[in-house]
Amino acid sequence: MVKDHAETDLDRELDDLPTELRWREWRRRIEAVLFASASPVPREDLARVVGQGASVDLLVEDLAADLEGRSFEVAQVAGGWMLRTRPAYAAAIRTAADVGDQDLDLREYDVAVLAAIAYHQPITRDGLKDIFGKEISRDLIGRLHARGLIGTGPRSPRRGAPYTYVTTEQFLVAFDLESLQDLPDREQMEDAGVINSQA
Repeated sequence: MVKDHAETDLDRELDDLPTELRWREWRRRIEAVLFASASPVPREDLARVVGQGASVDLLVEDLAADLEGRSFEVAQVAGGWMLRTRPAYAAAIRTAADVGDQDLDLREYDVAVLAAIAYHQPITRDGLKDIFGKEISRDLIGRLHARGLIGTGPRSPRRGAPYTYVTTEQFLVAFDLESLQDLPDREQMEDAGVINSQA
């Protein structure tokens, strides 16, 4: 196996440093990786920049504590960690950058369809039709896909092999979920009228 050039140049163990300085350097490496990444970074990727005996979880906890009171934070979403601005500063960023509202701007029905996909994935448009009692438009599916909230899943084994739809990593990030296990309880969603109790 040929090692990546960058990996061979990185001294992961830092044996020449005292324990405290080694820990600080590993934490800085994790911070740099999170800072440079636009998407959540999984534990396995962070483990490649620290020594074998280092606990990525403890290093991330230490970094999060260090950022306490700052305008940004370490967030655990979509199976990894990312640096992001704290919600309290969203308006300041929009004002300074002169950008429009970056909210998902989904219609109520879009959210209901997205919830049905999340709870029943992989699901076809026919499966969604069975849940809602009416055809789900390609435009609605297109809006959810364009926002990166859903993607194409495996083809259904049914006649014609229709496409199925699944949620994406962006869905987890947008709704601040670590995994699909963090979705609200189905009964709560049914009580709120977001999903059909018959589904």
